Amino acid sequence: MFSTIKSFLEDRRDQSLEDLKQFLRFESVSADSNCLEVMKQTAGFVRDRLAAAGLKTEIHPTAGHPIVTGEWHGAAGAPTVLVYGHYDVQPPDPLELWTSPPFEPEVRDGKIYARGATDDKGQMLTHVLSVEAWLKTTGKLPVNVIFVIEGEEEVGSNNLDLFLAEKKEEYACDIAVVSDTSMYSPELPAITYGLRGILACEVTLTGPNRDLHSGVFGGAVANPINILTKMLGSLQDDNGKVLIPGFYDDVLELSDEEKKQFAQLPFDEAEFMNNLGINAVQGEAGYSTTQRRWARPTFDINGIFGGYSGEGPKTIIPSTATAKITCRLVPNQNAAQLTATLKSHLESICPASVTMEFADFHGCEGIFFNTSGPYFQAASQAIHHAFGTEPVFIREGGSIPVVATFQEIFGVETLLLGWGLNSDNLHGPNEHFLLENFYRGTLASAKLWEELAP
Repeated sequence: MFSTIKSFLEDRRDQSLEDLKQFLRFESVSADSNCLEVMKQTAGFVRDRLAAAGLKTEIHPTAGHPIVTGEWHGAAGAPTVLVYGHYDVQPPDPLELWTSPPFEPEVRDGKIYARGATDDKGQMLTHVLSVEAWLKTTGKLPVNVIFVIEGEEEVGSNNLDLFLAEKKEEYACDIAVVSDTSMYSPELPAITYGLRGILACEVTLTGPNRDLHSGVFGGAVANPINILTKMLGSLQDDNGKVLIPGFYDDVLELSDEEKKQFAQLPFDEAEFMNNLGINAVQGEAGYSTTQRRWARPTFDINGIFGGYSGEGPKTIIPSTATAKITCRLVPNQNAAQLTATLKSHLESICPASVTMEFADFHGCEGIFFNTSGPYFQAASQAIHHAFGTEPVFIREGGSIPVVATFQEIFGVETLLLGWGLNSDNLHGPNEHFLLENFYRGTLASAKLWEELAP
């Protein structure tokens, strides 16, 4: 039977590419208020494409951008799979660095270039196309499916958790599938079994009620930038260890087996540095670059500003200074607890000469799954069939909050199946997706439905 599915997908490659191009032409930038109408149009396209595949569809209005769902429940006694994706994209700026316009998809050297090509329109579409192949050739699927496609992933998914909580009974499932991660390398597919969590916040110090002349007032009035940099500098030592009290208390350490597994992965540190234009790696002492990126917590200042930043000098003592901070967290660390600890610690070391404001933006916990279960093995077999090689099991350093949401609301694990590459310029100019991986990802998705069936 599966040979029929495979032939259908091969025959439809040109049409699948046209579907992807049409999808990529929508300027669905969720952060841009000028794109509100386009966001609705994009949701409509997703709804129509799910319906054309043979699913029962609906557009759900939210306080933000719409959520689109598609369902098929004709496989009695089989698992129910919840497939998640997002149709919104990052802003395309800076436009001058794009070789071709970001919303006019162009194929060059076997890759399709456009904003959203791999994050996440192209990857998500593979699952829609695979379901369509089953329904149009056999009239049924080996499993039940529920698609949940949102339009706010790039701006925090503010309404998704509320929506899923309301649908807790209706959307009960056995496993979730998300393709918003990456292969390990162009030749080596991967299943991601661990993600870091995150806490994000902002701290602002205020000194005098206005910028002051540094000659008249310097040495007698606190400089908020001086104080802020000193406070932040005290939060990490020269060996990369984070000095927030209790920061490592709940860290889930890597097992010896994982350390061995990481070490066996092909990784060229010299090439890694060359690609980034750096002369040396840096991080927490005692850990490899891969361990640091995937399985160790971090403290990072993402932005710091205050005072004068224009051309030439301006001799002032600034009134305020602000820093944006994130910490990547590993499984077992609690984002809310550590955010409260960070705030309390900063308050304790903040001198009386300035006042401090603290803004808590968002946070989520790290995730870790047992890869020996039947669903992970089914995914491994499906990928092997499509890519011709066994996938490796990896962690990734980023955060996908919806994975924790699926675990919390539905009590299920998530198969993180990435068809893209970290080199696809996600969020940057000239984002692209290797078309061969688009097609192989679609085939792997189609095989997955069969492998997941009882």
